[in-house]
Amino acid sequence: MTELRLFNSLTRQLETFTPVHDGEARVYSCGPTVYNYQHIGNMRAYVFADTLGRVLSYKGYKLTHVINITDVGHLTSDADAGDDKMEKAAAAQGKSAWDIAAFYQADFEADLERLNIRKPAHPKATEYIDAMIEWGKSISDKHCYILDSGLYFDVSTVPEYGRLARAVTEDGEARIEEVDGKRNAADFAIWRKTPAGETRQMEWDSPWGKGAPGWHLECSVMSKALLGLPFDIHTGGIDHREIHHPNEIAQNQAHEGCADSGARIWMHNNFLIERSGKMSKSSGEFLRLQLLIDKGFHPLAYRLMCLQAHYRSELEFSWGLLFGTLTRLKRMIGSIERLRAMLPQETNQRNPDFPIDANHYGVGGFITAFEDTIYDDLNTSSALVLLDAFISGKDLEPSVQLATIEVADNVLGLNLMTLTRQDLRVRPKAAIITEEDIETALAARKEARAAKDFAKSDAIRDDLIAKGVEVMDGDPLGWDWKLDV
Repeated sequence: MTELRLFNSLTRQLETFTPVHDGEARVYSCGPTVYNYQHIGNMRAYVFADTLGRVLSYKGYKLTHVINITDVGHLTSDADAGDDKMEKAAAAQGKSAWDIAAFYQADFEADLERLNIRKPAHPKATEYIDAMIEWGKSISDKHCYILDSGLYFDVSTVPEYGRLARAVTEDGEARIEEVDGKRNAADFAIWRKTPAGETRQMEWDSPWGKGAPGWHLECSVMSKALLGLPFDIHTGGIDHREIHHPNEIAQNQAHEGCADSGARIWMHNNFLIERSGKMSKSSGEFLRLQLLIDKGFHPLAYRLMCLQAHYRSELEFSWGLLFGTLTRLKRMIGSIERLRAMLPQETNQRNPDFPIDANHYGVGGFITAFEDTIYDDLNTSSALVLLDAFISGKDLEPSVQLATIEVADNVLGLNLMTLTRQDLRVRPKAAIITEEDIETALAARKEARAAKDFAKSDAIRDDLIAKGVEVMDGDPLGWDWKLDV
């Protein structure tokens, strides 16, 4: 059986996955700071983490997956500087920080559902404040020092600080806040005192004064509480590799009294690049999943777009690429619908038994090749090429073909067995015609064609095209939105 090999950012090499606990896989993913909507670059990290979890489940492990919710402590700069993001958003919107957190957490969870990301545990940082204070107390004597602004961690007190980021050679420390009195440039806050004369909406009493935890502390505390230390895999965006995750490792080393990093394997997805500047949340109408839907794209087209690239590769977003991906998804679904139409109408079920015996039904070659790709550091792009070819194959019984596609889709998470081409026909927000009006126009066009009034037929078609509707003669679906990308 093929071993699962994953790229460990800590060692910069592929490693065979060996679980800490037999038969289990415990995964922690850095979650969102819920002060605003998440842009599609943020969501790439969760498509990646979900794919990892699906591969682990497919491999037979009992999966425990945690994505934390940062509702306090994350400053406006990832470099541990600036104002608390939650407090700043609350002041700007005239709402409580708690209401801000609840609203944007709900929106994030809705995006997870739209992208068919299996729902993991979602603990909130504010639920673990007491544990964070206890963690700080346990390491303060040997690893921390107090400044006017709070309790700071001395990174020189743990071995190989910055090993994950390669900070010495990659200038990782250049992005960290300069604070008077810090012993080392990379030292970071464990606890931030509320400045004199100020009152925060989110603040708690601590041995170091009233205030709030530093951003990095929550992940160490929650991963230990929910997964135990050490656990199997920690995931996040590649930007976390430079500061946030090295600081987690330092806290784990200090608390556990050893050189262990907390997670056995650290995995990071690369950036989603967008050249127009609309990825930034400060750009106004930034690129969030809802904007893609408003422009007529089904959200699973975005999931497919992420899977078309390796998670460790940069992925450059464009509307043209997304349109091409939507077209690919439509073709896959169209082929699957044709296979389903070949099944007996009275059952319309996939028979053989599920899960299938791959060798018995003659699909062992495909399954083996598919597993070889996904077990090779989640090579989903190659897996999709294999699946495309398999879907279009004509040498198998449709029931066997469909059951096998379902096996693959359990890993890819594209909902191929339930999605229809009709589902993919998402009405653009700017559309100036309703679906009912389209059907009426097509009925009139059909009558005109039957009467051989081709001038009227062409006029109706041209009018629909002008309104963003593509007429598809000979296709049972009849029409589709013509997306302007």
